Amino acid sequence: MADITADMVKKLRDMTGAGMMDCKKALVETEGDYEEAKEFLRKKGITKAEKVSGRAATEGIIYSYIHHNDKIGVLLELNCNTDFVANTPEFKELAHKISLQIASMKPLWIKREDIPEDVIEKEREIYKEQMKESGKPDNIIEKIVDNKIEDFYRTSCLLEHEYVFEKGKTIKDLIVELVSRTGENIEVGRFVRWEIGEE
Repeated sequence: MADITADMVKKLRDMTGAGMMDCKKALVETEGDYEEAKEFLRKKGITKAEKVSGRAATEGIIYSYIHHNDKIGVLLELNCNTDFVANTPEFKELAHKISLQIASMKPLWIKREDIPEDVIEKEREIYKEQMKESGKPDNIIEKIVDNKIEDFYRTSCLLEHEYVFEKGKTIKDLIVELVSRTGENIEVGRFVRWEIGEE
């Protein structure tokens, strides 16, 4: 069994907003695996981020980012519950990080629920067509296609992107960390990305 340190408990608490004892129990139960511990807390309904997610995020900021070469620009609407939080340096720093992600990784949607069903079906058909020549059984092809669709979500949806400056952490994780510190619902309202020469 893994030794659970205070630093490990604090890290999980920062990620989820759950109480120290709940975090310690989750880490003990999952032998120090952060992803499993987060899932454990979610199943128990303990994470603060889930508690505040139902609150309307009607305040926030419009953040603009222009890349150093003046050829890429991003406008981001980042929402929260109060103007007090919207005006904090931490909130603006989160907006900056998300804007950098949008500039560099070109997401098409915020979350997977935003993707039109016909786009998913088209991707699924393309992947199936690619796999036909493989000679693999249909049930294996279906699993491979499902995995490719998950990869499509990870590359197309902003919240599922791995943050470019921190391996193993998604944009959603960055948001959840600030939610746990502020106790407010924080959401990406919308974004637009421009690049010279792109239509």
